[in-house]
Amino acid sequence: MSSLCLVNPNIPADYAELGGWLRSFATSHAKRENAHVEVEVDTAGSRAGRSYGLRLHLGGRVAPSAGEAPIELTFTEVADGRTRFAWCAQLADRVRATARALLAGASAGQRASS
Repeated sequence: MSSLCLVNPNIPADYAELGGWLRSFATSHAKRENAHVEVEVDTAGSRAGRSYGLRLHLGGRVAPSAGEAPIELTFTEVADGRTRFAWCAQLADRVRATARALLAGASAGQRASS
């Protein structure tokens, strides 16, 4: 658990760098639930330079679903949080729970089609 976040808080990071860090961090935790889960970090439109929208994909399934808001994280929240173990642990738990929900939905869909 001690390797959740190893980032020097004294090294500044810009919006794109933090987006890359967030994608890598979320991917590493989502793939602990299933190696096929992919991570999307939305930085377009009104989010550009200000926030990130995080969704997980598995096959044609998405979590949170298209009708729901993605996991929203502000630039400041990620910039400050990435250096704090407690924040990283909470985000890891949130990503893993979302991945498990995605997997449960995929499993239910497979059972229904059988």
